[in-house]
Amino acid sequence: MASITIRGLDDALKTRLRLRAARSGRSMEDEARTILRAAAADDVRSMAEPAPVARAGATPPLDAGPSGRRILLIIGGGIAAYKSLDLIRRLKERGATVRCILTAAAREFITPLSVGALSGERVFTDLFDPASELDVGHIRLARGTDLVVVAPATADLMAKMAGGHADDLATAVLLATDRRVLIAPAMNPRMWGHAATRRNLTQLAADRIAVVGPGTGEMAEPGEAGIGRMAEPLEIVAAAEALLATSPDHRVERSLRGRRLLVTSGPTQEPIDPVRYIANRSSGKQGHAIAAAAAAAGAEVILVCGPVHIPDPLGVTAVKVETAREMRDAVERALPVDCAVFAAAVADWRLAAPGREKIKKSKGAAPTLRLVENPDILAEVAHRKAKRPRLVIGFAAETEKVVAHAKDKLKRKGCDWILANDVSAETGIMGGDRNRVHLITAEGVESWPPQSKDEVARALVERIAAALKASGS
Repeated sequence: MASITIRGLDDALKTRLRLRAARSGRSMEDEARTILRAAAADDVRSMAEPAPVARAGATPPLDAGPSGRRILLIIGGGIAAYKSLDLIRRLKERGATVRCILTAAAREFITPLSVGALSGERVFTDLFDPASELDVGHIRLARGTDLVVVAPATADLMAKMAGGHADDLATAVLLATDRRVLIAPAMNPRMWGHAATRRNLTQLAADRIAVVGPGTGEMAEPGEAGIGRMAEPLEIVAAAEALLATSPDHRVERSLRGRRLLVTSGPTQEPIDPVRYIANRSSGKQGHAIAAAAAAAGAEVILVCGPVHIPDPLGVTAVKVETAREMRDAVERALPVDCAVFAAAVADWRLAAPGREKIKKSKGAAPTLRLVENPDILAEVAHRKAKRPRLVIGFAAETEKVVAHAKDKLKRKGCDWILANDVSAETGIMGGDRNRVHLITAEGVESWPPQSKDEVARALVERIAAALKASGS
């Protein structure tokens, strides 16, 4: 085809042609030729929206996939980046459109070619790509999505997010987006436990950044183990789905917006010696479900949890503890709150003097363990004169006379509500996914039908929202 001049076009047409060319990764002259070819073939569809060509500098429109979900995946530089390849596949299996950004460090571990092959989309790497930034491409990437996922989120990337840096494409997009952001941290256990990382995590939680993981296990470095492994791809997918399900686009009623809630969850562990401890069978599922439901309803949620094997709920500030005294201290630091839900199964007793060394077995002589009572966290908070929550809710895990024991506990503890359940082995409630509770209040007893722990959590959150609204607090 003969050369084409565009000098005869008016400014408006030139602007439209320039933007269209940038999206397709063509020069303006090549884009004009494409339009003319389509016209010659009477291909009206191609004239309306030509198929994007995945060339360097191209920024095609971020169209929704079959499920209507558009995910922008930012891949940080860590050994866990290889898991992001499986994450792309898992997201696409669920019908999502996945657009990816690789940081410079990420390209040391995986290639744009492999990411693009799995996503079926052009991969973005450079903030200063002249073709992509012709129409401010990083802003379109930041806004043209339903959810931004950062996996792996390295210590460096988390620090930049917490500090509001924007010195590369990934951080510029994160600073420019008005969509929800989910991060999956991955780093060495010492880096995860460092005071700087903890400060950054606290800031990200305050900025409403959702977090999934990290998990516990072996690291890539020989002999290294602990907390820091990136969550598995299916865990991240589940977290993303949960976050999307509670986004404003789904019109979830934000009945607790502006409220601050405290939830305790899981067991506590009381040391016997450096390798043994006293604990219980609590999984933390019910407490975590309540925290997640409260966050979905718009509350600021502080979750104080003992050792559990389930991920932190999205959108909450999680404080990890082990012993009852550590849990009591964390609860005190979290006050004041509008409502406190004490779902944790706190150990009633601890050793008066835990062994400094491992207690050795002696033939024919069992050790004597002298126990003392742990602090009664529920009663202490319920009887406070200052900074008492408007609503204090406890749990009663019973194996007999469930309602009677719960009524007695309500009086003794001084709380407002008690949720009682039968945790006998045959019920499968302890550690299971379903629950059957009785809501005990000063007005009487409500026996709820058997349902999932998530459903119990949502029902309880609705009651909390109604009670706080009725109180005018």
